[in-house]
Amino acid sequence: MPSAPLAPPQSSCPPDWDLFCRVIDNLGDIGVCWRLARQLAAEHGLRVRLWVDALDSFRLLCPTVSAELSIQHRQGVEIRRWALDFPEVSPAAAVLETFACHLPESFVERMAAQSPPPVWINLDYLSAEEWVSDWHALPSPHPRLPLVKHFFFPGFTRTTGGLLRERDLPTRRQEFAGSAAQQLALWNDIGFAPPPADTLLVSLFAYDKPAISDLLAAWEASPAPICCLAPLAGALPAIEAHAGKALRAGDRFRRGALDLRILPFLEQSRYDELLWLCELNFVRGEDSFVRAQWAARPMVWQIYPQQDEAHRRKLDAFLRRYCADLPVSTASALGDLWRAWNFERVTTMQWKSFAASLGILRQHARHWAGELARQDDLCSRLLCFKASQL
Repeated sequence: MPSAPLAPPQSSCPPDWDLFCRVIDNLGDIGVCWRLARQLAAEHGLRVRLWVDALDSFRLLCPTVSAELSIQHRQGVEIRRWALDFPEVSPAAAVLETFACHLPESFVERMAAQSPPPVWINLDYLSAEEWVSDWHALPSPHPRLPLVKHFFFPGFTRTTGGLLRERDLPTRRQEFAGSAAQQLALWNDIGFAPPPADTLLVSLFAYDKPAISDLLAAWEASPAPICCLAPLAGALPAIEAHAGKALRAGDRFRRGALDLRILPFLEQSRYDELLWLCELNFVRGEDSFVRAQWAARPMVWQIYPQQDEAHRRKLDAFLRRYCADLPVSTASALGDLWRAWNFERVTTMQWKSFAASLGILRQHARHWAGELARQDDLCSRLLCFKASQL
């Protein structure tokens, strides 16, 4: 019987950064953390230790991760299982608590015992709301320990924490757009042939909701062919209900003008390529929402629902910012579809109005991505802030 794989020995030297992440069902948190951890290691040569509580879920984004190992190294990052019985380790010089995941108390005690204590940052959720600039980087002293936690807010202006963006991302996107070989390799990986050239190619990554059936029905009645690529995700039950049959990766459903194809769950680099390939992307949550903006393609965002209807305010805040330079009629068509997609049911007329605006929205998406790229990225701003606290 083969022996179990051995974990690499623990280094006696603490890393430069500790990142803590609790995986939620929709994988948005770990999606952000995994991108950030790799960027810190690859672009800045830093030693990064990523603590994750659900390695089996993490494997969806990084298939080489072992759910059995407590310590492993992948793509330049040390990955640690975040277990209830937390090990005695020396904290890094910078500790990133992501999305209020609450650090283990024993680890916080060791942070307080270090001299100087680590720079402690809580990376919060992305928002376009005006208050984010006022609250960004504010300190929060610990009630009993000599520690200060700073709240770091990603955002869309120079007075916030910025957006995740790897240094070579625009170059990779441009190379993919100009390479038939790279595009064909993606089609081969997802197990389908490209549709005819006159087809509108759409990606659909969404939470389960009744409006999915409305949208599919509108696409079926489209005067032009539409090919929808839907990675395996929470939307599958609604898609199956509309199709009237069970579906799995590799299956295809055709009705009217719609050619719907079910893709396997894609790891992050392949998902980026899917966004670059498609002419319109339906995205959800935070990670795919940001990546769709860097794809410089028209998009429709499904925001993660929150208590007290806070997500409505967040959606409206982004729409105000995103639509500021659009013609009134285009902004109205976009806003109507986005709000219906999130809060109501989608009508065929809303889809037609949006589809008629795709030409303008393509130009706008390229301009929007270009303007955002003029700002420093989230990783760079984190490093600058950390340096300012030393």
